[in-house]
Amino acid sequence: MILTDYFCYPHNLTWDYAVQCGVKHGVIRAPETGEFDLCSRAHWQQLCDDFRKHGISPLVLEPLPNELHDHIKTGDAKRDESIERFLKMLPLIREQGINTVCFNFMAHVGWTRTGRSYKERGGALVTGFELERYVPGDAVITEQQLWDNYAYFLKAVLPEAERWGIKLALHPDDPPLPKLGNVSRIMISYENIHRAIHMIESPMLGVTYCQATYYMMGEDVVETARKFGDKIFFIHFRNCKGSREHFTETFHDNGELDMTKMIKTYREIGLNVPIRVDHVPVMAGESGGVAGYTALGRLYAIGYLKGILEMQRS
Repeated sequence: MILTDYFCYPHNLTWDYAVQCGVKHGVIRAPETGEFDLCSRAHWQQLCDDFRKHGISPLVLEPLPNELHDHIKTGDAKRDESIERFLKMLPLIREQGINTVCFNFMAHVGWTRTGRSYKERGGALVTGFELERYVPGDAVITEQQLWDNYAYFLKAVLPEAERWGIKLALHPDDPPLPKLGNVSRIMISYENIHRAIHMIESPMLGVTYCQATYYMMGEDVVETARKFGDKIFFIHFRNCKGSREHFTETFHDNGELDMTKMIKTYREIGLNVPIRVDHVPVMAGESGGVAGYTALGRLYAIGYLKGILEMQRS
C-alpha cells in the first residue's frame, strides 16, 4: 500500500512531521480562500509544486472541493455550473499526478460530531457523537432526492473520469445514520454503497474504505473489505468505540477494530492503494487546530501505521 497523509494548504507543521516520518505522497485539500481557481492550470501547478518542494507528491484530492460539491449534492441551481467546473478540473489535476478524488454524498450536513473533548487514554481529547445531543438545523432533503442527484452526477462525470484516468472514491456518510433531523443520508450501509458504485459500471468508480465508519454501520469490516475487493481505491485508517448512535474516536491502537488484521486483510485482497491515518486525538501540549487533525496525534498514528505496514511485509 501507499503510505500517505492528509495535507491542507499552506505549509504547516503536519507537513514536516509527515515527511520526517517517511511519508512521500500526499492526500491534499484544495485551498478554500476564494483566491484559488479550480479551473486554472497555473494555480494547480503552483499548489502542487509547493508540496513537491517539501518532498510531498500529491496523489489524492480530498474532498471534491465543497464550493462545487455542495451544489452537486443538493441539486440546486448551481449544480450544472459546478459539474462543468469539476470536469474542467479533471485534466488539470491529472497533469499533476493526482489520480484519485475522494468524494462523499452528505448533503447539507457533512461529517458530524456532538463533542470534541471526550477523554481518551491519558486525558487526550477525541471527537464523538451522541444522537440525543444532536441539534438539527432547518435543511431538508429526501432519500429519493439524494439518489436522483447522485445518479445525475455519475452520468455527467464518469465519462470524463474514464477519459482522464481519475478514480472516484466514494466515502460513506459519517455518522452512517438514515437521517439527521430532516436531512436524509443514503451512504449508510454496505448494501447502499454497493448499489451506489454499481449504479453505472465503471473501472473509475469505487470506494474510500473508511473502516471505522463501516464498523459504526454494524458491518463486519473484514468481510466487507473482502466483498469490495479491488473496488477499494483509498483507505482511511481509523479506530473507534461504539455504534452509529453513540461513539467516540480513539487512538489508533485503543479502539474496537483489530488494526493489524485490517492491514493483513488489505494485503490479502492485493490492494496497492493510498492509505492515510484519520481522526487522531489532541495530545498534551496541543491547543487549537482542527479536531481530529492535530499534529502530535498524527505523528503518533503515522508511526503506528508504518510499523504495521512494515511488519506485514516481513
